[in-house]
Amino acid sequence: MPIHISVDHALLDLDVIHNFLSTCYWSPGIARPRLERAIAHSLCWGAYDQHADNTTQQVGFARVISDCATFAYLCDVFVLDSHRGQHVATKMVKAAINDPRLTGIRRFCLLTRDAHNVYAPLGFGPLTDPRRYMERLDLESYKTP
Repeated sequence: MPIHISVDHALLDLDVIHNFLSTCYWSPGIARPRLERAIAHSLCWGAYDQHADNTTQQVGFARVISDCATFAYLCDVFVLDSHRGQHVATKMVKAAINDPRLTGIRRFCLLTRDAHNVYAPLGFGPLTDPRRYMERLDLESYKTP
């Protein structure tokens, strides 16, 4: 069956999401309460595979932090290994950038180490002026709620 993309927070499988994100390169060891708080205050997309027996499995996730007017940050995009190569991430990101709540966003940002090929066809590219970008990074913060 085709993959279904939903914005319904009630459908999100927090076990699947936490299991993936707590072991991936960008949020290793993230505490579940911190992740739950992040999800509660973000726009989220889940990708779901409905099996022949009518059970549904979450196979992907994407999250956007935004003021819904001027700025959006796409993060935590993942697809389970079992469903990679099926354009699931592309479907979720398209759903995010086309979401009416994000219409007119001037700056839509993301960070990636290895998925440029997913994002480039959707209009994402290198920073226009990297000298303007700054960050304050505290990797230890992931480990506390």
